[in-house]
Amino acid sequence: MATYSVQPGAGSEASGESVDLVLSWRRQDIEARLGLKAGRYTDTGLVLPLALGLFIGALSYLGFFAVRETLLGAIFLQRGSIPYWITLFTGWALGILYVKYSKLKLQRQALRLPIIPPARDFILAPRTAPLVLRRIYGMVDNPQHFMVLNRIETALSNLKNIGHIADVSQILTTQAANDEDRMVSSYSLTKGFIWGTPVLGFIGTVLGLSEAIGGFGGVLTKSQDVADITLALKKVTAGLSVAFDTTLVGLVAALVLQFLLTMLMKKEEDFLHECSEFCSVHIVGRMRLLDTSPPPGPAVEGH
Repeated sequence: MATYSVQPGAGSEASGESVDLVLSWRRQDIEARLGLKAGRYTDTGLVLPLALGLFIGALSYLGFFAVRETLLGAIFLQRGSIPYWITLFTGWALGILYVKYSKLKLQRQALRLPIIPPARDFILAPRTAPLVLRRIYGMVDNPQHFMVLNRIETALSNLKNIGHIADVSQILTTQAANDEDRMVSSYSLTKGFIWGTPVLGFIGTVLGLSEAIGGFGGVLTKSQDVADITLALKKVTAGLSVAFDTTLVGLVAALVLQFLLTMLMKKEEDFLHECSEFCSVHIVGRMRLLDTSPPPGPAVEGH
């Protein structure tokens, strides 16, 4: 656990006091600690996933070059430019999934923070909400970068304007829906790669078929000799088997990416449910708000 200095106004109980930060987004987020523009929560920027994709692609082709005499090496080194693009997009998608997984692990750590005072008789009310906020800022350098803490901070910051617990619950529910939409949209680029890799494979196959059939047609126009036609036909059938290699590569890449994406999405959906449960138990469940509705007036007897 590292000790950092909390600046005045950061929410510490005494301005400028030195406290032990349990979580530091600037130091623990995989993109922020490299000085890159980081996506919010589990979303990613463009630079780091692309850099990882290029690294994965380069490393893969070093391996393919080492086995260039085998079928695997031939598929990736002798089938034109399509396998190169498939490898790049696959590596890029893997980079996105890796960065998202790292960010998800950091977000989960916020669920273990003791932001509510341990006393059993502690009641969360407008007068005690600042204490919880100070505890949050004393443990985290920037709560807005943590999904569950951002929900709690938004709800508690508006607590003085809220008269019923149902209103707080509605705020948290709305934030949960927004976070879910953000999570779904964060996978858009990866889903695009999963869609695009088989399409690239089909394009490679079409190009291979076009080249093979075009060559066969050229032989037919130049020669009527059966031996020449038979030889050309053998080349066409051999070319067909080669042409379908790119489709195979694209389909396998899409299958692997889809499997990894499904697993990570399931983990992130579970995390969203855990955030909602955390807020329900530790915020709404500990809350006591005064009823701000006017008291009923004295009964008036009819005449």
